[in-house]
Amino acid sequence: MPKWNEARVVKIVEETASTKRFFLEPLDGGAVDFVPGQFITLDLPIHEVRQKRWRSYSIANAPSDDGLLELCIVKLEGGLGTTYLFESIADDSIIKYKAPAGVFTLKKPIERDLVLICTGTGVAPFRSMIHDIYNQNIPHQKIHLIFGTRTKADILYLDEFADLAAKQDSFSYTVSLSREEELPNDDSDVNWLRGYVHQAYEDAYKELREDVQFLICGWQNMVDEAEANLKGMGYADRQVKVELYG
Repeated sequence: MPKWNEARVVKIVEETASTKRFFLEPLDGGAVDFVPGQFITLDLPIHEVRQKRWRSYSIANAPSDDGLLELCIVKLEGGLGTTYLFESIADDSIIKYKAPAGVFTLKKPIERDLVLICTGTGVAPFRSMIHDIYNQNIPHQKIHLIFGTRTKADILYLDEFADLAAKQDSFSYTVSLSREEELPNDDSDVNWLRGYVHQAYEDAYKELREDVQFLICGWQNMVDEAEANLKGMGYADRQVKVELYG
């Protein structure tokens, strides 16, 4: 049987109209040991059957001394788990969670360029990885985050990643918007594109390279298509790693 722990919700931030960031503080007061890219499983009071109460979410922050866990969650139409979180959870609510798990993590040393492809809250594990690399000064090559969504209003952590791209020569940031008539006209270091996320990585990496590692995270249809596309372009299985939502 898994060991369940308890955490207090210390802050909730509305990131977009359909997405919230939940900050959890373990009640035992200690920092939770996890590897960037892992997830935690919540036990929510939404069903009589134990396994049907469980919902897993990637940890969106890097390990830190404050011990907080950040989850970035999108509300799903008719979803029991996200409906409960969005409508019944508030500051000081107590949530049961299981210790972090998962193998969607980076192998060290990081010897290849990293291309992180995601849509929506699939950016969460990549945010954890990226901040950990820079916080810990982990030796690495170039990092390219490619984020796809519908409109500018749907972008998660925009200012944060734009600022990182401006400060770190090794980090580049592409945002592909599928339903915007006009792209933002600004002086930021964001590479703005119109269209779906698939076109962004296909154009950027059409010339086959051995020195690149692709990681993909998001809903199954997007992940399956991206994985098939990259392998169809000639990239080896070992160069493509995926994590599914739903």
